Amino acid sequence: MNIYDVSKKAGVSIATVSRVLNGNHNVSEKTRSKVISAMKELDYTPNIFARGLGLNTMKTIGIMCTDSSDTYLANAVYYVEQKLRSFGYDALLCCTGNDYINKKKYMSLLLSKRVDGIILIGSQFVNNSPGSDNSYIIDASSEIPIILVNGYLAGDNIYCVMCNDHDAVYNAASDMIKAGHRDFVYLYTSTSFSGMNKLRGFKDAMDEAGIHIDKDRFHLCTKSISKSNDYLSFIYEKNVPFDAILTSDDSLAVGAVKFAYKHGIKVPDELEIVGYNNSVLANCTEPELSSIDSKVEQLSSNAVDLLMEVLGGGSVSNINTVTADLIKRQTTKF
Repeated sequence: MNIYDVSKKAGVSIATVSRVLNGNHNVSEKTRSKVISAMKELDYTPNIFARGLGLNTMKTIGIMCTDSSDTYLANAVYYVEQKLRSFGYDALLCCTGNDYINKKKYMSLLLSKRVDGIILIGSQFVNNSPGSDNSYIIDASSEIPIILVNGYLAGDNIYCVMCNDHDAVYNAASDMIKAGHRDFVYLYTSTSFSGMNKLRGFKDAMDEAGIHIDKDRFHLCTKSISKSNDYLSFIYEKNVPFDAILTSDDSLAVGAVKFAYKHGIKVPDELEIVGYNNSVLANCTEPELSSIDSKVEQLSSNAVDLLMEVLGGGSVSNINTVTADLIKRQTTKF
């Protein structure tokens, strides 16, 4: 038995059951009695973390990320942990890698540690392809709230905090088109929810401007400075012309700057480059890199605020978005 069964038996929402379990006073006595009666009839114990019915919590939140060496994910983990601490919560971090079995194993591990909620950082935890198995997340959400940072999965007790990646890339590409660019290259690192939204933003801007993009002009590659450098050199030697490069990650944009330097191409006069995430890498190139700021600190802070609201029995939206900004530096002049 789980919280869904209690919800159905009592004829109330899962959010209402959660409020009763967390001792929230914003529930009528009649509704509280219905929920408690349903739990008794179903012989449901609100999981061994002893969170329910106003009892004390473990005051611990699980955090999962695929790769703590990744600049974006490492920053997000830092901001999430700091914000949790401000609420008096401890954190347990699991670095899962991209293997589905490991993700499922670490989810089970965190549940066994009696955490009060789990924050999944990055969009690699959800497979949005038709027929994909995301049951390990959905099953966990029947017991505790799950927060996705820059990922999306529909479900009760699952809450998504994301950057509007589509609009961010679309707006940057549109600005470059208005500045006179027609020969684009788009480099991206992932087919995740976030990665596909970025790619759609690029394609939508091109379609709206009537710009044809052949297969050489958008490329999925490893998140690597050298790989993007190598690919751009490859198409350059094929005599594919380009004067504007957009990327889904700053590492790829740094590779583009190195490519330009190697081939004697002047940036931004002959080639304009825009990265993504506004990471520390943006300040490490010469010239410094223009980059889309995906607001990792705000996303992380909002994720924790949302989780605290849910744990307190509050009513919150399942989808929450923040708006990115383009930070213009020396690799652009538009």
